[in-house]
Amino acid sequence: MKADIDRPKVSGVAMAVVQEPDPDGDPAWYVYLINRTDRRLENVLVSSRGYGELEGEQKKTSEMRHYLEELGPRSWARIERIMEDVFGLNNQYWLSFYLDGIIHDKKYIFLPETITKEHFTDLPLMGQRGVMIE
Repeated sequence: MKADIDRPKVSGVAMAVVQEPDPDGDPAWYVYLINRTDRRLENVLVSSRGYGELEGEQKKTSEMRHYLEELGPRSWARIERIMEDVFGLNNQYWLSFYLDGIIHDKKYIFLPETITKEHFTDLPLMGQRGVMIE
């Protein structure tokens, strides 16, 4: 049944969190989807939510869904702004997309307190630094 479903492995696609100015010039944090492959991703859906314990209480955020008709080869797209208030939670991004007519999906989770400048790395293609999961 479930074991019989062929799930293609997702590689070359990453989620990243970057600090950059908002439209008013104030520091803000944004989540990006990075396509490092030489192939176009189609019908891209990213579902995001936060969950976990903050100050001794179980918390969860609303689930947000973001759709991109396509993400070209070796490119990136801003998905959403993320508030520092939720950095103490697990921040999960569930990615689904079609590649050559076959659906692919992968879950990315930024663990509590990992979205910090201490975890910054050079982000491929973007020419910026941020926290990345591939």
